Amino acid sequence: MKESSRGCVYLVGAGPGDPELLTLRAARLLREAHTVVHDRLIHPGVLEHARPHARLIYVGKEGGGESVRQEDINALLVTQARLGRTVVRLKGGDPFVFGRGAEEALALEAARIPYEVVPGLSAGIAAPSAAGIPVTHRDVSGEVTFATGFRVNGTPDWPFLARAQTLVMFMAGQRLEETTAALVAAGRAASTPAALVEAGTWEHQRVVEGTLSDVAEKAREAGLGSPSLLVVGEVVALRARLHSLTTRRDSSAGEVLPRFAEAGND
Repeated sequence: MKESSRGCVYLVGAGPGDPELLTLRAARLLREAHTVVHDRLIHPGVLEHARPHARLIYVGKEGGGESVRQEDINALLVTQARLGRTVVRLKGGDPFVFGRGAEEALALEAARIPYEVVPGLSAGIAAPSAAGIPVTHRDVSGEVTFATGFRVNGTPDWPFLARAQTLVMFMAGQRLEETTAALVAAGRAASTPAALVEAGTWEHQRVVEGTLSDVAEKAREAGLGSPSLLVVGEVVALRARLHSLTTRRDSSAGEVLPRFAEAGND
């Protein structure tokens, strides 16, 4: 691709992890980009779609570890675009679902840089599904609430979250005990089914089931860490039935993952 005097930025969702869940549009843009600015939770198989000799720039963030400041990422996107390059800002899940994509879009707006948002499959939907948990079921839950325990300003509205029929909490691994205790204190029954999904859709996906009263302890005993997603609600109990579908075992993770049987002729 010939570089022009004016570049552009694509804020692209890479999906939850599994490279086969990448959208066709995301794959095409990766093949066309001069620069790919990517997060920590991007599967190596996704980066294989980048065109030869594209510049790959890692700007990952990790709780408690080293990270690149958001302001520096914003400035990097602007600088690369002003060099006349086509830039893919590759983000896990969907750019606008707890992915700071809106912050980057606003920075590009302020700098008058052309950009486009390319949606991706959110882990909030994909990870529970990969674990055999439907986030909705018309007999059990007609609504789902997506939230995160991390807040820049203030604290979560725990009474509101405790009332959710299905609650999906992003970035739950590091504050799991605090989160489950807060939900119980806000009125959610301690016996409510709950599950923690670690690395949803990745090869090393692991799942721990329990209730709000014991899922944190079970996750700690199993050694689950980040990235993890917490699912709370009666839909979690359906996993025992859905999980009995044709399965495969990933030898590295030791976890049985749901896999639907091939369609027959009936």
